[in-house]
Amino acid sequence: MTGLLIAIGIVLCVILTWVWKILNWVWLRPKKLEKQLRKQGLKGTSYKWLVGDMKETFRMRGEAREKPIPFTNDYYSRVLPFLDQHVNKYGENCWTWFGPVPAINIAEPELIREAFTRMNEFQKTRLNPLIGLLVPGLVGYEGEKWAKHRKLVNPAFHMEKLKLMIPAFGDSVTEVINKWEKIVPESGSSEIDVWPYLMSLSADVISRAAFGSSYEEGKRIFELLKEQTQITLRLFQSVYIPGWRYVPTKTNRKMKEINSQIQNLLTGIINKRKKAMEAGEVAKDDLLGILMDSNFKASQNVGSHKQLLAMSFQDMIDECKLFYFAGQETTSTLLVWTMILLSKHQDWQTRAREEVLATFGNNQPDFDGLNHLKTVAMIIYEVLRLYPAVVSASRMVHNRETKLGNLLVPRGAMVSLSILHVHQDPRLWGDDAKEFKPERFSEGIAKATKGNISFFPFGWGPRICIGQNFAIAEAKMALSMILQRFSFELSPSYTHAPTTVITLQPQYGAHLILQRVKGSE
Repeated sequence: MTGLLIAIGIVLCVILTWVWKILNWVWLRPKKLEKQLRKQGLKGTSYKWLVGDMKETFRMRGEAREKPIPFTNDYYSRVLPFLDQHVNKYGENCWTWFGPVPAINIAEPELIREAFTRMNEFQKTRLNPLIGLLVPGLVGYEGEKWAKHRKLVNPAFHMEKLKLMIPAFGDSVTEVINKWEKIVPESGSSEIDVWPYLMSLSADVISRAAFGSSYEEGKRIFELLKEQTQITLRLFQSVYIPGWRYVPTKTNRKMKEINSQIQNLLTGIINKRKKAMEAGEVAKDDLLGILMDSNFKASQNVGSHKQLLAMSFQDMIDECKLFYFAGQETTSTLLVWTMILLSKHQDWQTRAREEVLATFGNNQPDFDGLNHLKTVAMIIYEVLRLYPAVVSASRMVHNRETKLGNLLVPRGAMVSLSILHVHQDPRLWGDDAKEFKPERFSEGIAKATKGNISFFPFGWGPRICIGQNFAIAEAKMALSMILQRFSFELSPSYTHAPTTVITLQPQYGAHLILQRVKGSE
């Protein structure tokens, strides 16, 4: 009898402990955080049990997606309608609720600089482990593991290595141009939705430059990533319950099944390359070859900790998956918004074409020439300012409450760094902040920003995107070759509807009217 009572007591203790933890997670802790924020004079909505503001956020976003807007670069209220309404009501440094986690909106450049720079205190958010299956690798690591991976991956993005990848960029662009030339007559014009072609182009580039293969060979990986992205978007709309990833729900099984297929495909690519290197072949000058060579050299270091210097095979797979996802998403969105804006601003399209033809004629662009394209660079920077691939970033205080300027960010709170808001802030860019004016970058980024952290499309600080030079070089190459052969304008059927699908994309595609440039054959 005594043993039974002890057992019952233990069970009750376990149950009460879990009830307390759940109650603390879904109510007591969020209300405590809310009290701490209000005490500092910040404003925001009152916490709602478990879901916070998520239900209202996604309702408003869904309504906004149903309504296209006139052509304007002032689209903040369409992509982030709830936050836009919130900021107008409570001020810039308000908070919203991501489930039971408060997210403090930060818009001051100096505070953003601090949050990006103090990476040990403001770390990446970890709200749903399943989302990490879509974007694994370097982007999600912290501490020593991040430092190790950054060091190993970095050589793959050095400028001298990037220079060797330019011919692969050219091959990919040529394939797209050849397809367009079959649609567009030698005299006359044709309407083309360029968005799917640009997605295929950037996918082909990353396949060739990263893995020495073509888009067709890597096509299955991209199809699976697209499917995984759609599931991830649904996951963003719900609160993650700790441990839920182990429950065999339909979504969980599908996410893991897709991840397993991608891992198997990447394992085949890596093993094939590994066998070639073991047989004495020199490492190729693509991203995978450079990464494997860098990792091999690290593993040869003598010492008791040599195993810590190299990546595991799983780490290698994760970095390759990150190459595929980030490399394709960032550049395709940059290219599509560039073509859309140059369709709207024909004067800048003409200036860019004249610069490209003066530099290369009808020859394929080379690395050195691309680096001397001043007008093209100005245009790309202005597009990145008005249409950044990612409209906001976030960091989380995991360990202890931390000062950020005059704010005391409680442990367990997020800070949301509003990239789009800062990029179009009239106080930082002038009254014409929402207008397309590439001339603001005529003397470079530092002069345009006047020393402020007001332009950070690839992030900032130690964790700035390692592939930014890759993305910009690819965009310059693609844009130059397109301008050599085509002029383009907005089609009457073009519908302006910027929307976020992880990255900022044109919801209804990019329907442009293309015409061949005379003498480009």
